[in-house]
Amino acid sequence: MARTHGHGNPNWTRDETILALALYFGSNKAIPSRTDPRVRELSELLRSLPYHASASKKESFRNPDGVAFKLQNLHNVATGKGLGNVSEMDRQIWFEFSSRQHEVRSLATLIKAGVKFASAEIEPVDSYEDDEFFEGRLLTEIHKRRERNPNVRKRLLVSRRKSGNLACDLCSGQSITRDPTFEDASFEAHHTLPLSMATARMTRLADLSLLCANCHRLVHRAISSKKRWLSIDECRDLLAANSQ
Repeated sequence: MARTHGHGNPNWTRDETILALALYFGSNKAIPSRTDPRVRELSELLRSLPYHASASKKESFRNPDGVAFKLQNLHNVATGKGLGNVSEMDRQIWFEFSSRQHEVRSLATLIKAGVKFASAEIEPVDSYEDDEFFEGRLLTEIHKRRERNPNVRKRLLVSRRKSGNLACDLCSGQSITRDPTFEDASFEAHHTLPLSMATARMTRLADLSLLCANCHRLVHRAISSKKRWLSIDECRDLLAANSQ
């Protein structure tokens, strides 16, 4: 279960904090009150995210008071004053994005655009332990669901089989069998574009890499660890450097 504080509400996730920071920047680094329409709008959005299924039923969960308090915490990080109640997530997000306001606004817009899709497709859970990309949990889940789309994977496999035996784009490994009934079970489709770019158009074969399940997990871990999008070549260089 997620760690909690205050009224038993789960800690703020990365993308929730990004949304709060976007509001803070949009307020010229001032602190809107709990009655501000923008605060109430963000509260409603956060309560609609497919997270924390049990907590979201509580009136205290991400309510306007909580949103205003989060904005106060971000202001405290920005000014260096009153840091007693600031979370590590607040510090981390401010450190990463304090000088990248445009990127924060872009990420916030993308997260908001994904809420409707995510609410229908992502099963609500109260904890999250998987690798999370720098865009936050919501967009990470959308990315992975796009990769698991059977039609996308089928198109990639058909294309690669025209060139010969299937092989991982990262490690060059092949399946232990050439039996077409089982050969493709070793491989997964990986979107090489972050969602901020991939959502602008339909997925193309050029946007995909074929990876074995092990390397796919390693690529996701590397993207999560470095907090930026990595190409397959960058992942290969990173893993090779750390194996020496």
